[in-house]
Amino acid sequence: MTLTNDSTIPSSPALAFPTDLSYLYGQPECSAVIRTEPDDFQVYENLSFEPEGEGDHVFLYIRKTGENTDWVARQLAHFCQVSPKEVGYAGKKDRHAVTEQWFSVHLPGRSPLTWSLFETDTIKVLKAVKHTRKLRLGSLTGNRFVIRLRGVSDAVELEQRLEMIRQGVPNYFGEQRFGHHYGNLTKGAALIAGKLKERQRHKKGLYISAVRSFLFNQQVSGRIEQQLFSRCMTGDVLMLNGSQSCFSYDAAEASIEPRLADAEIHLTASMWGRGRSICSDDAFAWEQQQLSGYDELLQGLERLGLNQERRSIRLMPENLVAVKEADDQFQLSFDLQVGSFATSVLRELCNVSAPSRDQSTGGES
Repeated sequence: MTLTNDSTIPSSPALAFPTDLSYLYGQPECSAVIRTEPDDFQVYENLSFEPEGEGDHVFLYIRKTGENTDWVARQLAHFCQVSPKEVGYAGKKDRHAVTEQWFSVHLPGRSPLTWSLFETDTIKVLKAVKHTRKLRLGSLTGNRFVIRLRGVSDAVELEQRLEMIRQGVPNYFGEQRFGHHYGNLTKGAALIAGKLKERQRHKKGLYISAVRSFLFNQQVSGRIEQQLFSRCMTGDVLMLNGSQSCFSYDAAEASIEPRLADAEIHLTASMWGRGRSICSDDAFAWEQQQLSGYDELLQGLERLGLNQERRSIRLMPENLVAVKEADDQFQLSFDLQVGSFATSVLRELCNVSAPSRDQSTGGES
């Protein structure tokens, strides 16, 4: 598996999905290998709140190695003898990694369970605490990633590009969002076109999400290609760093450009849906142009009832630290906000490859 796929995905004669996304700092020349060992890719989840210590839900902080989040949730439901619907988690984590994340189980009136009996060689319960509500998807501030790069072909270039990515990288949705061989994306387009029926709600959600993500990526890539990644157009919408709070660009406001350069604010692109876009004027016309040719997808997303949203086009890896462990080996650690992808950081750093495995949802914060 490579994390930089520069190709065009065949779908239908009427629609193709280009995936040759632009690089902000130019395509890197150096290469490296990740995921040689499970602990080469580590993820640590940061909840957006602290469990209260009382209530009918038990929150479990679990370390898992080489296990899928959904599979662990099902095993937890079986162990507790409850419906899988009574188990919650805040986000899906990579199977091919060592990850620490929270799960919740609804156990009203139950005697305390011996959680060590649930443990295996690949699953460890690190903490158990009660809370009043089920853990919901998205209840995170983000994740911390610890990633080992082996076989680095050019350590000098890698260190130079590390300094570049401290200034931010394109906030692309990673290839994990699109599924193996971009199957989620092609199925999403087929679903919108009425050529595919999907009864399972979560699968339908994956397919539709892949379509919205693809359209967003095209806008980000276009801004880079046209040198608009850090330049405002009339009618642009900006987002405060670390927030979903948005406001319209005002060319008369002298502080906008310095704040943009200092990463206090970020330009945004559309996550398509129904309703009037808050983007206007030149920026609105530009986005319409970038999405021309995808009218069927745009209209389909509107019919599905999804609302217009905005997403930052820049991703800031926080607390980025690189430790050189050998001439050709580095360990990176950084924090990402929820909804962002570690693979988007790695993509700007070097050409990364991994042992051939089934694709998972890993790398998403």
